[in-house]
Amino acid sequence: MIITKHRADRVMLYNISWQQFENLLQDLGESRAARVAYDHGTLEIMTPLPEHEYYKKVISTAVEDIAEELNLEYESLGSTTWKQEPKMAGVEPDDCFYFQNEALVRGRLDLDLRKDPPPDLVLEIDVTSKSLNRFSIYTRLGVPEIWCYDSGELKIYLLQDEEYIESAKSLVFPNLEIRDLPKLIEQNRANGRRAIRKAVREWVHQER
Repeated sequence: MIITKHRADRVMLYNISWQQFENLLQDLGESRAARVAYDHGTLEIMTPLPEHEYYKKVISTAVEDIAEELNLEYESLGSTTWKQEPKMAGVEPDDCFYFQNEALVRGRLDLDLRKDPPPDLVLEIDVTSKSLNRFSIYTRLGVPEIWCYDSGELKIYLLQDEEYIESAKSLVFPNLEIRDLPKLIEQNRANGRRAIRKAVREWVHQER
């Protein structure tokens, strides 16, 4: 095992077997701030910073508010550990949602990617630029849509022919200009969370 510390908020581990990865997850437990990603023997452990957590929460809440305004059923499973040993892939997103496949997972707590669909939408906050390329992991897990937020921009990526292609439109919310969300958030950030949520809901009504 080789350890390389890139910065104060992350550690990279190399030559990690799948069993070592599983053992580490067990040792870390569920009550932790750190999040992990595993790709063919390379493991990244990140401890999110306040800016990262702010945008994770505010965008996640926006997704839920949009869904409710549009009367869409959804499930949010936060930073669940998604993994598949045969594909040597494991990741904990900043947040993840079921929309298209919500009915298949509704109320269930025993999801397993060996027999269940992956989340329909994953959120990744890249405020501190993650060292490990998560696209490769999500491709092998079959996640159809990723939203990546970084430096005031929200980019949408859709899985097509085993690779992610940037898109102007979301599969989940095809009739909304989702890339406008960061501007809406910044315009209302100084007024607090309630103001942001109200603005998002009003924006959905206007866009409809």
